[in-house]
Amino acid sequence: VQLQASGGGLVQAGGSLRLSCAASGRTFSIYNMGWFRQAPGKEREFVAGVTWSGGRTYYPDSLKGRFTISRDNAMNTVYLQMNSLKPEDTAVYYCAAENKPRATISRSPDYWGQGTQVTVSS
Repeated sequence: VQLQASGGGLVQAGGSLRLSCAASGRTFSIYNMGWFRQAPGKEREFVAGVTWSGGRTYYPDSLKGRFTISRDNAMNTVYLQMNSLKPEDTAVYYCAAENKPRATISRSPDYWGQGTQVTVSS
């Protein structure tokens, strides 16, 4: 499975961005997809996840309400809509995919995209 992320950029605080992650290859094997982010000097953290077949979404409590993950199975694409962005959301955002049948994506998924930079100015 190959993952290609796009959609990052520079936005002012309070603005919105939508990230996309296009999957290719053995996409039929995907069970979960998700987004993670890593800010400078910080550990990578989970942002949002979705089960590939059922479309069940899940988020950490800290991001519920501002971020929304969705998927388009026909396009093999996952999206991350980010609203009310804050400077602390500045990070490199990575999409990921996992083959293992888990309720949620693990911290060590099988596949990673290349990352896309999101910068939120104050």
